[in-house]
Amino acid sequence: MDLPILLVFIIIGVTILLFITEYFAIDKIAFLIIISLVLLQLTTPEEAISGFSNPAVITVLSLMILAIGLEDNGIIQWLTQGIKKLKILPLLLLTPVFMLVSASISSFISTTAVVIIFIKIISQLAERYNFSASKLLMPISFAGILGGSCTLMGTSTNLLVNSIAKQSGVEAFSFFEFTIYGLIFLAIGIVFMTVASRFLPKDPSKDLQSEYEIDSYIFTVNISETSDIVGKTISEIDFMAEELATPLKLIRNKKVINAPGKYVEIQAGDNLVLMSTFEHINDIVQQHELVLNDKRRDAQVKEFAAVESENASGMTYVELLILPGSKLIGNTLKKMRRMSLNGAYPIAIKKRQNLRNTKERLIRKNIKDINIKPGDRLLVELQEQQLGKMHALENIAILNQHEYEPAVPLQRKITALLILLGVIGLAASSVLSILAASLTGVAALLLFKLITLENIYHRVNWQIIFLLAGMIPLGIAMSNTGADAWVSDQLMKLLNGRPPMIVIGLLFGATMLLSGFISNNATAIIMTPIAIAMAAGFGLEVKTFVLAIMFGANFSFFTPVGYQTNTLIYGTGLYKFKHFLLIGGLLSLILWIIGTLLLTNSL
Repeated sequence: MDLPILLVFIIIGVTILLFITEYFAIDKIAFLIIISLVLLQLTTPEEAISGFSNPAVITVLSLMILAIGLEDNGIIQWLTQGIKKLKILPLLLLTPVFMLVSASISSFISTTAVVIIFIKIISQLAERYNFSASKLLMPISFAGILGGSCTLMGTSTNLLVNSIAKQSGVEAFSFFEFTIYGLIFLAIGIVFMTVASRFLPKDPSKDLQSEYEIDSYIFTVNISETSDIVGKTISEIDFMAEELATPLKLIRNKKVINAPGKYVEIQAGDNLVLMSTFEHINDIVQQHELVLNDKRRDAQVKEFAAVESENASGMTYVELLILPGSKLIGNTLKKMRRMSLNGAYPIAIKKRQNLRNTKERLIRKNIKDINIKPGDRLLVELQEQQLGKMHALENIAILNQHEYEPAVPLQRKITALLILLGVIGLAASSVLSILAASLTGVAALLLFKLITLENIYHRVNWQIIFLLAGMIPLGIAMSNTGADAWVSDQLMKLLNGRPPMIVIGLLFGATMLLSGFISNNATAIIMTPIAIAMAAGFGLEVKTFVLAIMFGANFSFFTPVGYQTNTLIYGTGLYKFKHFLLIGGLLSLILWIIGTLLLTNSL
């Protein structure tokens, strides 16, 4: 093995490790890949940045913008309005109907955008009509993935694989070329999940205060007359300056000061609401002669809220699911308490679990080091009458059961829907390429003032764009160094004389397995050049091998981290890793076997 090939494999190995551990954000990983390829001379600088101008990347960006425009103008909500009328159906029928609607819309609109809307709708309906949201959210996520696999514009993975294949001289796929396979997979998925939904967990009885373990690190202390911090400002108190405790509220003479500033002077008789650990709070109370108030947090909140204003409504906890593109991403609790959150006060973060964060680690971690990421949940406290303002926060899903539907003029809805249909029609009829059609759709949204560029800048998930742009040069490096041909040669030696079914099955299964732990797009970029080289080596139909990669990369069901929609429903706290492993794993196994048989039969 030549040194350049070895270096490419080292970069791929490190990349996979970083994806699995989530040690860095995916956009940072992508940028490091670009730098590594240039410094090791595995690509030219021009090749290293070519991903930013790749047609597939620009197409994905355009489709993201279209999805934002459709959501903002109520189209996705409009398309799903009929779902609320289906609440009378038994769960046995409700599951396949919901899955069919989700899959149908996801065939043409971003799967993530569709599932986000479904999360909101199901969360609203579940408590009102007394059914379990957990019985539906996983089927809907899986249906969105399967539906996106039915058309060329259904997922970014399809577009990416098609682009790489075209660059390698393979004939491009048409819009509906592999739809028949996608529909078969979808039908299998609907039947399987309808049965499997019976084994999904019931929604846990959720008490937000206990779930976020507020009592374990939110404390109220009373300042005694003999305390040495009387007369000192917040900044002069040692345990505050060292950030051993963070002041959340100061209650003085029946008045509440949220997030008291560093120049606020402490007086005898004050009550301080502090965030800290048990170890620190015990030391603080003993050293500074404070009185620990052990009243329950909910009782305290009601008491404090009552004295803020005679006309103030009750305080409530609201749980927010952080979605891709949210302005809160990257912020800490400490920073968010200085931000304008429309009257809400951040109390706690519940992190989406992965290999690097555990429950114990997060409780003990310093507050300044806990950053919000997509899939995390944020607990905020606010007055009930202010709840409607939460919906003005972009890219968050409210997980409690307060329904809110912003009014969108019918004319805007119709215009936006016509633009969507125009994009689909132009692309499906091959009058324009998907890239040209999607760019035309974005231009139409801007011309009719259905979306603004400022909104686009804030709402687009730039992490995905950087991921694609950073991973594409890795595929170029594999080709430049011959790494793809080397892997293909080794596999052909191993599989020499084996029937095509074994070859297709191995490729399909390996891709599916890899996509369960790293991004499905990253998997597609790594595996597509290998598949094309293998097809050429065996003298078999190249498109069949490419489809094995396309479907294998999309079908990430057995972990909650391979596909963004799975990450989002995992972030709701309704599922454990084992539910994906068992139910998603069995579905993956079935689709792997059926997919291998179907693709082999097409050779």
